[in-house]
Amino acid sequence: MLIHPQFDPVAIHLGPLAVHWYGLMYLLGFALFLTMGKYRLKNGNDVLTVPQLDDMLMYGAVGVVVGGRLGEVLFYQPGYYFSHPLEIFMVWKGGMSFHGGFLGVLIAVALYGRKVGRGFWQLTDFVAPLVPLGLAAGRVGNFINGELWGRVASPDLPWAMLFPQARLEDIAEAQQSADLMNMLMQYGGLLRHPSQLYEFALEGIVLFGALWIYSAKPRATGKVSALFLIGYGLARFISEYFRNPDAGIFGKSDVISMGQWLSLPMIVIGLALLVFFGRRKQG
Repeated sequence: MLIHPQFDPVAIHLGPLAVHWYGLMYLLGFALFLTMGKYRLKNGNDVLTVPQLDDMLMYGAVGVVVGGRLGEVLFYQPGYYFSHPLEIFMVWKGGMSFHGGFLGVLIAVALYGRKVGRGFWQLTDFVAPLVPLGLAAGRVGNFINGELWGRVASPDLPWAMLFPQARLEDIAEAQQSADLMNMLMQYGGLLRHPSQLYEFALEGIVLFGALWIYSAKPRATGKVSALFLIGYGLARFISEYFRNPDAGIFGKSDVISMGQWLSLPMIVIGLALLVFFGRRKQG
């Protein structure tokens, strides 16, 4: 049995200022975006200049924060936030939705494309391989914070983990069966999948490798973007079976979670775009 280390969510104290690990993971994600983006620009991809890449990152960062927050509000907790509207702006308290942030980035890319005279799919093809490492950094932040823990796992699983932060939820879930109650009594909590690390691997490392390799050769415009939609959608859909489901606007379900509902359109649209763009010539 492993026990979550319960890291201090604050990485650095600078007088009255507290720098959180999760914020540092966002900065790391942006830094990786710039580093890998500049590498691509120096190795034959001329869709943007380096200064334009810097500018587009600023657009994207705003899209991530605004879209991610609004996604959390609209997809997951509309009742709470509409009752406490001022808390919508308290992003430092946490609560960001990937799917909302993704929509925010798409809008940001479209606006920046109009500004510099570049096609939407040209830009998304360039951006897609740069995103997964940022997602990986975000999942590390989730793990450090001990949030978004997984579903109950078998005690025989070598990496099953006890999350002390989930104590109240453990007690509530343990009332559902004698086996869970025995686990609670034996270990002091329910052993769970460290689903943040599964998502780190699937949405981050595996997806990055697939997109980086696929985009290394010339492809028809739009096909890299289509693969991102399919790849992320599948990675998130699979990992959600190991992540404790969020309630969302459709209620809490162990059959299909809110994250899976939001990922299904990505898979379907990605497949449709892959077929559509596959009929075009490379360029």
